[in-house]
Amino acid sequence: MSYILKLKPALKDYLWGGTSLMQYFDTDSDKISEAWVLSCHKDGKSVIQNGELSGKTLNEAIDIWGKEQTLGSAASKFEFFPILIKLIDAKQNLSVQVHPDDEYAMRVEGEYGKTEMWYILDAAQGAGIYYGFKNEISKEQLEEAIKTNTLTDLLRFVEVKKGECYFIPAGTVHAIGAGLTIAEVQQNSNTTYRVYDFGRVGADGKPRELHVEKAMEVSTLAPASSAVTSSDEDVCTLASCKYFNADKLSLSGEFELNSDGFYNLLIVDGEGEINGEKFTKYDSFFVPADFGTVTLTGNAEIIISDVK
Repeated sequence: MSYILKLKPALKDYLWGGTSLMQYFDTDSDKISEAWVLSCHKDGKSVIQNGELSGKTLNEAIDIWGKEQTLGSAASKFEFFPILIKLIDAKQNLSVQVHPDDEYAMRVEGEYGKTEMWYILDAAQGAGIYYGFKNEISKEQLEEAIKTNTLTDLLRFVEVKKGECYFIPAGTVHAIGAGLTIAEVQQNSNTTYRVYDFGRVGADGKPRELHVEKAMEVSTLAPASSAVTSSDEDVCTLASCKYFNADKLSLSGEFELNSDGFYNLLIVDGEGEINGEKFTKYDSFFVPADFGTVTLTGNAEIIISDVK
């Protein structure tokens, strides 16, 4: 019989990461760059922390309970588990990068493309993101900018604030800037084409690999949409697309949820209880499609993600 799964994330210690997540997760590393709080990806799978399936991966739970029963009819139509959710702590700038769409990624990489959304959890003064180009450019201009290390001159830099949300369609050239903590909801993919890395070197002392040829093939050479989601409503939609939906719940007291598909609850602030079990900041819960009513109580901010 299915139940609400509390998930332990896969942790990543990339060179640009910081220490702000370390108080929430156990690690032997000196930093946590990313916590994959909902993941069935081969590069880092969520592990169940509670109940009879404790110690098994989320992938294994889906196999045991059955795909349609666990995910619901909408998500079951996807060949692979459809979404991946992360917490990101950027002490330094991430590389300027781009992700392919489904057609290109499935053909070339054998996995989904990557459309994503970023919800800003914390932002240092002046911190921001690179988000598409200032103006429409040609492939020749892009190639020249990459060669001459002037790519950021062509990109739009947006100073961001806590509580804002940005939607990043596949093909958008982008980068998360230093001083940001972000919750990211994305397609289930780890395909990234790096086009500029601020002159950094990896652990081996050599410049990290760039993926210029592939990036040239998939980049959208026009400005990205300037739409930003930010709301003080108790329940608001952060992003909705054919790949995923993400809503923000500002919980104060009691709230009930029910769905005919799976969903993830990521606690991004506060504390409370889920069906009588305590939760706190950065806990992540997977609710199977056939579970029934979930009752949340407390004072918290929660990102609810699903697939319609």
